Amino acid sequence: MISEQNCIRFLATTFACLGMAACALVDPEYYSDSDRMTVGVGTPVPAAGETVSVATSAADAADDPEIWADPADPSRAVIFGTDKKAGLYVYGLDGAVRQFLPEGPLNNVDLRPGFTVGGREQVLVGASDRARKGVAFFLLDPATLQVSNLGFTPVALPDPYGFCMGVREGSHVVVMTGESGEVRQLRVGLADGRPMLTEERRFAVGSQAEGCVVDERTGALYVGEEAKGVWRYGFDPASGAMRTLVAAAPSQTLEPDVEGLALLREGEKTWLIASSQGDSAFSIWRVDGPSPAYAGRFSVVAANGVDAVTGTDGVAALGGPVGSFGQGLVVVQDDVDSEGETASTTRERQNFKLVDWAAVRAALSLP
Repeated sequence: MISEQNCIRFLATTFACLGMAACALVDPEYYSDSDRMTVGVGTPVPAAGETVSVATSAADAADDPEIWADPADPSRAVIFGTDKKAGLYVYGLDGAVRQFLPEGPLNNVDLRPGFTVGGREQVLVGASDRARKGVAFFLLDPATLQVSNLGFTPVALPDPYGFCMGVREGSHVVVMTGESGEVRQLRVGLADGRPMLTEERRFAVGSQAEGCVVDERTGALYVGEEAKGVWRYGFDPASGAMRTLVAAAPSQTLEPDVEGLALLREGEKTWLIASSQGDSAFSIWRVDGPSPAYAGRFSVVAANGVDAVTGTDGVAALGGPVGSFGQGLVVVQDDVDSEGETASTTRERQNFKLVDWAAVRAALSLP
């Protein structure tokens, strides 16, 4: 979401362009969200690695990551990252680009395994497409780690923004949130080898919403309302619009905008991680019990030759071994990927930072 300072810059640029036929309107999304590049206020946790920056320069472009690791061989893992101006990146754990799929302005990405196409189980990957107003679907072949296009499906939502995925009763289900606060939940199918969506329910959060994540174990759907906090809904469409507030924003645990949401499992434990963009921090709750239990906040600081995370947006997490990360991996969007920039410097690079879950656990003394 564009900040007040960026809005002022946007209006100034727009008015300067009036009367000039050659001057194109400047998209507010081209401005970085981290105006002052403030290092986060949470408990410091060192960055463990980073990806190559997205290719779109001088623009607020990198947005949301996701992680997949082979359950049989966790060293075989990939990271997905959206460039909301250009398409979908596939990175290795070393941060190098394995593939780039130029599918246009993709905002949020999520995935679930076990999607059968042509008699073979593959990993279904989906991303919200703000230009075409729907979902761009991809397939990750677990045997080759290659990603291919499956197809695009429109969604009856005027302003598609956030996106997440879950599995219920053997069917893959997607949830799409909108800038107006509208939400659509749809079941995924195939018709003649192309993806199709069947709407299960629709409801309204109240105001702009983006981040969401599904917990199939408890039947919960968590949605981030950017200016208000994190809500828990039921994933079963019969639950309608019933909800409970996990954490309000602004508060001691969340500073608007509330952005990405992720779940990390450790055996019977499940942790919910929320991206608190306003103070460059990440808040954590344990959510496998009868009610969410707040566990602390962390911020990613410079270490191992990697710069700190500021103005963060999307977040992804995966528990258990992921490559060299023996207890789990957290991946977060960084609004400024450049050493030595100051608050007055034009933001030209954005990427995704890798964080060792073991370091988070140690810093917050998680049980």
